[in-house]
Amino acid sequence: VRCVAYPAPLFVDMSEAKVEPLDLPTGVLTGDETRKLFLHAQKYGYAIPAFNCTSSSTINCVLEAARDSKSPIIIQVSTSGAWFYAGKGVRNDGKDKKKTLEGSVLGAVAAAMHVRTVSKFYGVPVVMHSDHCAKKLLPWFDGMLDADEEYFKVYGVPLFSSHMLDLSEEKDEENIETCVKYFKRMAKINLFLEMEIGKTGGEEDGVKHEGAISELFTHPDQVWKVHEALDAISPNFSVAAAFGNFHGVYKAPDGGNKVKLTPEILGKHQEKIAAELKKISKPVRSSKPTFLVMHGGSGSEKSEIMEAVKNGVCKMNVDTDTQWAYWCGVHKYYHKNGHRMYKQLGGKDNNDGLPNKKKYDPRVWIREAEKSMSARVTEALNVLGAIGKYTPKEAFANEKPLAPLVRAIVKDEEHK
Repeated sequence: VRCVAYPAPLFVDMSEAKVEPLDLPTGVLTGDETRKLFLHAQKYGYAIPAFNCTSSSTINCVLEAARDSKSPIIIQVSTSGAWFYAGKGVRNDGKDKKKTLEGSVLGAVAAAMHVRTVSKFYGVPVVMHSDHCAKKLLPWFDGMLDADEEYFKVYGVPLFSSHMLDLSEEKDEENIETCVKYFKRMAKINLFLEMEIGKTGGEEDGVKHEGAISELFTHPDQVWKVHEALDAISPNFSVAAAFGNFHGVYKAPDGGNKVKLTPEILGKHQEKIAAELKKISKPVRSSKPTFLVMHGGSGSEKSEIMEAVKNGVCKMNVDTDTQWAYWCGVHKYYHKNGHRMYKQLGGKDNNDGLPNKKKYDPRVWIREAEKSMSARVTEALNVLGAIGKYTPKEAFANEKPLAPLVRAIVKDEEHK
């Protein structure tokens, strides 16, 4: 397959459409503000893409695309992506080889601090999120929550906006009980929770599902049980319910080349929740009473995505496609300039003595990767209808600049 860098896509700026202004601050949002964003998305029929980032470079190009597209954005880190952010030279286990995931905790905190430091200068609201956390990865979740709580003590807001628990490989009862336990802790410091019930195919950070296609669908009764349990604590949560979707770009379990999504089942989840709420005389905010999340967005058809959004999906994960786009930027650059990158002076087949530093300088070819990935981010924003939903603000408009701490975990007495 020939690698072609993504061109800047054409899109329609919807900022002039009849949409109520999205009244949110720039920079990293809280749990309450994340819920406000998702309510706005459901009301006006769009969703916000969430991009897995593994470096300051990938974070910056996502922010750049959001600013230029006048859109809110979601940046997220996975366990392995966070470890890469910290540096693979950092230990990710304790001296006894027990999986403490220290490197993943450090990298996630560093990424969140980077986003908090620069995001206001891009002038858009950002949901800072951590992606899939399976049962075996809970030490990572615990470490991030510790950082959130310490940050909250100083600033009155959590370090992150939201976190995801993915106990979908466990029994539903354990899955929900674990989410309830953590959500009670998270609600105290204004964090948003995403959870997964039902199995999403493919593999994400070591959580792999290779079962039958019939197992890739969540039942409405399962979603109701989640909603009932979590809504009793806080309204700041979302559910990643499976509807045949896969992480990454894979063949279907039956060997076919196309996984058949059934986004219409998501509407059944909403109907079930609304009906159950009416039974117990609780208010139903709309025909979409819960926030849904679409995983495995890479490679999906636009019609399938839009049907999912119609049924209440307000967040869609994208990772594989943006990894490919980032690589394509490098590949295209090398294809054009490779003959000047074999040695520091001269070309591949000549000794003209001319310096090649401006060709192999990482800032040059990494920038080409960023531009290619930014174009793919813009494409996702366009497909999901998020473009033009926010008017970018100047950095620190109507507020004093506040340089965040270098370290996320601080003691109160250090600031007295």
